[in-house]
Amino acid sequence: MRNWRILLCVAALATLANSATGAPHVPEDDAVVLERLPEKGDPALAQLKRMRAELTRNPRNLERALAVARNALDAARTLGDPRFLGQAQAALAPWWLPEDVPAPALLLRATLKQSQHDFGGSINDLDRLLAAQPSFAQARLTRATVLGVVGRYADARRDCAALAGRSAAIVVAACDATPASLSGNSLHAYETLLRALEHRGGDADVREWALTLLAEIAARRSDATAADRHFRAALALDPRDAYLKGAYADFLLDQNRARDVEPLLRSDERNDGLLLRLALAEQRLPDESVSFARHKEDLAARFDAARRRGDSVHRREEARFRLAIEHDDRGALALARANWSVQREPADLRILLEAAQSAGDAETVKVATDWIAANRMEDVTRLVRAERTQ
Repeated sequence: MRNWRILLCVAALATLANSATGAPHVPEDDAVVLERLPEKGDPALAQLKRMRAELTRNPRNLERALAVARNALDAARTLGDPRFLGQAQAALAPWWLPEDVPAPALLLRATLKQSQHDFGGSINDLDRLLAAQPSFAQARLTRATVLGVVGRYADARRDCAALAGRSAAIVVAACDATPASLSGNSLHAYETLLRALEHRGGDADVREWALTLLAEIAARRSDATAADRHFRAALALDPRDAYLKGAYADFLLDQNRARDVEPLLRSDERNDGLLLRLALAEQRLPDESVSFARHKEDLAARFDAARRRGDSVHRREEARFRLAIEHDDRGALALARANWSVQREPADLRILLEAAQSAGDAETVKVATDWIAANRMEDVTRLVRAERTQ
């Protein structure tokens, strides 16, 4: 999912605590250390720790709580570590359950719920916020994004259309690009967003967002030249964006350019999703066998630790790991199905279809292909691969 900073910032224009499902793992011995967070080696995390300590002295300080929650969300995004979502939720604890909360807290609560894959809870909060403030552009953009993630493309497009006149043209076009491109309008979505980008609208974050969307649409349409050009332009604006690097790595893997993935991700081993993509690249490179073996073991341990904590945020990534690296068709399919029940982005559809095909599960293959047909997806070359040339 696109990084959360876009959801909080772009519409104004001046994308992990426990999942919503599953209970946390509680060790029997208080002396047991499950894992240490990496504050010592990261100034931003050290600052977040200090901010959390200050908040404990006055937990109802809304401004400070929002700052802690935003910084924790950023850490979760950067590191791919859902435990920081727990810190964000703890900061918002006084405003987590009540219905009558300040708009900034309600918006951030909805954004956090989306990161925890509580999409229903996120949409409910955003519905309440927009009922009170229909012109709140940030809330409308966030709701459009969440609706797109769960596959409600028509509803998402209505929210994007409602941004017209309240946000820059490039924001409206970018908001609409994903749901439009996944519901029978990929070429029009691509051309509309490209024109908006050429008009030089938006700041660097917005332009990077637009370029990433263009790259993803071009990749799904099998226009590898355009996709590579857009990915590179986006990386020039922000070479540290974890979502962007993951999307580009997936493109490179699809283009059989595993060798190019290693320099892209070599410094991102702390991020589970990026480490997975690095391992997928190393798996194809005989001279990286030692590194691949180490990363395979590390990923297995991380996914095991997540299960013991009750986290289910990385089910899509674990399904890819099980299928491509451990060759566990049935285990991958179970994870992919569970993931599909709550999240329906292109990558979720792809792993569902690939796992079902690999496991020989015709019923689940039909679920995926029916979804493609019902939504008139004409740009699904990467997803279907001609159903693996049956």
